[in-house]
Amino acid sequence: MLNPSVVLDTNILISAHLNPLGREYRLFQDALDHQFRLFVSESILLEYESVLRRPKFPILTEKISESLRQIRQNSTLITPSITLAVSPDESDNRFLECAEAAGAQFLVTGNRRHFPSVWKATRIVSTREFVELVFKVG
Repeated sequence: MLNPSVVLDTNILISAHLNPLGREYRLFQDALDHQFRLFVSESILLEYESVLRRPKFPILTEKISESLRQIRQNSTLITPSITLAVSPDESDNRFLECAEAAGAQFLVTGNRRHFPSVWKATRIVSTREFVELVFKVG
């Protein structure tokens, strides 16, 4: 699949920062390297920052600031015009709103139970599913 459009849930970024050998880290690096089109909204950027900065996550402040700078530089900022109430987790609705406004093909999450399997044109998938679908890795 050529240059798919993607929204990444916050838990993907947390996993990427906590495990530099994991699949989510590679996915995050692929986003920064423009292997796919990453879409964010201001709400998502605020959530990324607030969750990454939680004291329970041992992530250096400098690393968080650099990651946020790279996300802003290597993603497309979307301003959703709708407010959804689809997910039982209110903050997850911001990801669906962004995906819908961007016409994103994928929303990648580590917690699919808070999302429908599909929303409009967007498939909600795990990191493993995304890699298998997009990069044809078994």
